[in-house]
Amino acid sequence: MNIQFENPDKVNGLMTLTIEKADYEEKVEKALKNYRKRAQIPGFRPGMAPMSMIKRQYGMSVKVDEVNRLLGEKLYEYIRENKIQMLGEPLPNEEKQKPLDFEGDGPLEFVFDIAVAPEFKAELTNKDKVDYYHIEVDDKLIDQQVQMYQSRGGQYEKVETYQSRDMLKGDLRELDAEGNTKEDGITVSEAIMMPEYIKVDDQKKLFDGCKLGDIITFNPKKAYPDNDSEVAALLKLKKEDVAELTADFSYQVTEISRFVPAAVDQKLFDQVFGEGAVKDEKEFRQKIADSLKPQLIIDSDYKFLQDVRAYVEKKVGKLEFPEALLKRMMLNNNKDKGADYVEKNFEGSIRELEWHLIKEQLVATNEIKIEDADVKSVAKEAARAQFAQYGMTDVPEEYLDNYAEETLKKRENVDGLVDRAIDIKLTEQLKKVVKLNEKKVTLDEFNKMMEGK
Repeated sequence: MNIQFENPDKVNGLMTLTIEKADYEEKVEKALKNYRKRAQIPGFRPGMAPMSMIKRQYGMSVKVDEVNRLLGEKLYEYIRENKIQMLGEPLPNEEKQKPLDFEGDGPLEFVFDIAVAPEFKAELTNKDKVDYYHIEVDDKLIDQQVQMYQSRGGQYEKVETYQSRDMLKGDLRELDAEGNTKEDGITVSEAIMMPEYIKVDDQKKLFDGCKLGDIITFNPKKAYPDNDSEVAALLKLKKEDVAELTADFSYQVTEISRFVPAAVDQKLFDQVFGEGAVKDEKEFRQKIADSLKPQLIIDSDYKFLQDVRAYVEKKVGKLEFPEALLKRMMLNNNKDKGADYVEKNFEGSIRELEWHLIKEQLVATNEIKIEDADVKSVAKEAARAQFAQYGMTDVPEEYLDNYAEETLKKRENVDGLVDRAIDIKLTEQLKKVVKLNEKKVTLDEFNKMMEGK
């Protein structure tokens, strides 16, 4: 076999592989003999069919398979041994690739376009200065967290007079033009409403101060203009059935419920952090502050890695890519989406590819290694954060371990967790490498910075 590789502009490679009959003949003969041993051909005992018949039936497909296997093996072997940093997969050259004659015994020539990564050096030292934001746990942030826990532990209580944000339950009756209950009209028993979310003020005000037993006349279509879905849900009808509806409805209030947040007391302390873990409000607030700090560090680290990316991309400068070839690859991988999709998303794809290559260098330079334990730790912390969203802050470690193990059994989850593990280790290392321009900010200030991204 002969392999030639041309790379005149450093990013567009042309690889030509010439496969001779001698390269594959022995493997083909061996494969055909194995076929003969297994072949079930009428009129012949197993393994006794003439070799000429086996070659007529299976020779071509075996040859094609063996040539393709050999082609892939030698192509990637050459790339690996010559340390060619290939982007994506090789594509057949559209101009130089000639039709292949598998029928004959002559050489088979394959010509591939190879996208080669640009040469550059991404390096960070203690001479490089990058911002690092420490998010302060202030009283406002703790107050917000306390209110969130109060909300989760709260409940609805029955009251007699409506106030803003209360929930109503009542009976709906469609009215005729004279304001009387329409015979055979639309009726809904125990219809639930929250007048606070009515879009039109004059309709919303009709419910102000209403009491149990009161009857309010309102118009659902006016209350929820241009939202037939909302009207249909209230009247328990299909959306198309309310399109022409114009009637007023009476609503007799049968129940008023008001959400009352949980009191900041021992019951709430136990509910959030476990029985007896917190004794008073001061300890409760301190415990909240302590629990917020790890999450805020995660947020700070995320921002730091974003800033590192922007800094090192600027330092490296614009990289040259084989754009025409990469567009062909992107189109080949998104045939169902077409050329418009490629043009629309190509620039963003190149930006991500550039960062991927830079990060690869940073990971290699800083000798970042990822072990199974690192990936499991990321899965475990993701599980912990997920449970915390539902107010479950004291999930046993054993349960988190099991949850993480189940997550890792699904292949589609693993790549993302590995990437996260790499980011965590790389961030920790780079915080030691570069000079940190440390700044203290509130969470509101931090969020505004992130919104500006």
